[in-house]
Amino acid sequence: MRVVISGAGAVGRHLASDLTKRGHAVTVIEQVPEVLKTAGEWAPDVDLLLGDACEPWVLEKADLTSADVVVATTGDDEDNLVTSLLAKQEFGVPRVLARVNHPDNEWLFNEQWGVDAAVSPPHLLTAMVEEEVTVGDLVRLLPLERGGISIVEMTVPANSPNAGRPLYEFRLPPDAAIVAIIRDRHVVIPQPETVITVGDEVLALSVPDAEAALRTAVVGEAATETEAASETTATGEDPRAGVTL
Repeated sequence: MRVVISGAGAVGRHLASDLTKRGHAVTVIEQVPEVLKTAGEWAPDVDLLLGDACEPWVLEKADLTSADVVVATTGDDEDNLVTSLLAKQEFGVPRVLARVNHPDNEWLFNEQWGVDAAVSPPHLLTAMVEEEVTVGDLVRLLPLERGGISIVEMTVPANSPNAGRPLYEFRLPPDAAIVAIIRDRHVVIPQPETVITVGDEVLALSVPDAEAALRTAVVGEAATETEAASETTATGEDPRAGVTL
């Protein structure tokens, strides 16, 4: 596979190095000579091109017509959008990926701008934090198909009524499917007879409209009381009782 990357910063050079180690042909475009030199030291097998990836002649020099994938990884959202649009409309690149630096700009990174898939590091970090600290709630890990489908995760809490039940008893909503279960750091391929246990991390594919029903089907209604239960003392008393607001 031939990949062209715009931007030789930390993201671009790490991506280039990883892809070349996997046997792919990679070209990196960067307009700052010193940054491009650093990328060459990181990934000596990468083809380097000095220039602005927003300029059509630079993309032509990079031979984008023969590229399978273009990845716009610069720290400037405007530059990434322009590169993506040129790659898709002017050079017909089959797959265009782009980095979103500012979450407020994420709505722009769509097919109208030539972007097949956008990656927002702040949103990914948010998802990772939620995954670590949230039990019982549904966490979006990664959007697919321009946000039309997402990989989501739910951790089965101790008070879930579904703990100990097999998957064939679950009533999953349409447009949602369980694809894997992580249990004790092992991946369990879900089967109808697979029994869900407390602490399981359930990974699923879902459209946005089905996420609430999916969470209810997997985690169970009783899990919605997790927050209130956590605030109840060992004696069964609610610490909020008698408090005047």
